[in-house]
Amino acid sequence: MAGLPPFGGLPREFTNFETAAVALLPIPFDLTSTWGKGADEGPLALLKASQYLEFYDPETGTEAYRHGIATCEQVIAMDSKSMIAEGREAAGRILEAGKLPVTLGGEHSVSQGPVEAVAQRCPDLSVLHFDAHSDRRDTYEDSRYSHACIVSRIKETVKPPVVSMGVRSMDSSELPSVREDEVYYASEIQKSATWMDESVDLLREDVYVTIDLDVLDPSQMPATGTPEPGGLDWYEVTGLLKTLARRKRVVGFDIVELCPDGQRHPPFLAAKLLYTFLSYIHAYQRKA
Repeated sequence: MAGLPPFGGLPREFTNFETAAVALLPIPFDLTSTWGKGADEGPLALLKASQYLEFYDPETGTEAYRHGIATCEQVIAMDSKSMIAEGREAAGRILEAGKLPVTLGGEHSVSQGPVEAVAQRCPDLSVLHFDAHSDRRDTYEDSRYSHACIVSRIKETVKPPVVSMGVRSMDSSELPSVREDEVYYASEIQKSATWMDESVDLLREDVYVTIDLDVLDPSQMPATGTPEPGGLDWYEVTGLLKTLARRKRVVGFDIVELCPDGQRHPPFLAAKLLYTFLSYIHAYQRKA
């Protein structure tokens, strides 16, 4: 739809919205990014790179694509309030149709609308937040809707805690809004053998996952707007996603802040991460 290629170049029988278990919602929005621009190009880059995935997952022994992965019409908006409202409505339609919403960003502010849509239907929702940054400013550059404020906006929508993983950059103004049990710093994760189970224990049954790709170390994911050294690696991120899928119910997720820079591997990593998480969800939760 809207000129976007289907995820993975899959045949129509696996991309039909009516029969698919998963619906991708591209929101190519990049208004408030403050360093590297280009997140608006992320959804298309991810979908193009997904054409080169192989669809058998040896870890779970599954082929998640057989449950169907539709790609919805992208949300195009010129300002933050419109983007959030349209994202909420589009994600709501996906949920009403009984499908798992997966949002493709775009800057991190695109998460707000889908989180609100899921929270309306799951009043006891928890949020798991992967990010190099705390994102707990109330305003940034005179905007409450900046990508640097997304966790503050999410915390106005869902009950605490919003559990953040891999944080290694923040401003002192954010400290009053940080609970000790809700932020796992990257430096602490490296010293802990129990951080995966501990963090999942904090979450309630229904969980929305928001993944800012800068949670990964720049050596693995250089194509983000605000890269930070000392990030998590592939197996740390996917290990937590697998633990989560085994123990909780994932009711939506997003992958944001991919800023294509001409390299092939960052968009492919993003596409692989999306498909790997779907493999966990289908293997451990959805049996249809």
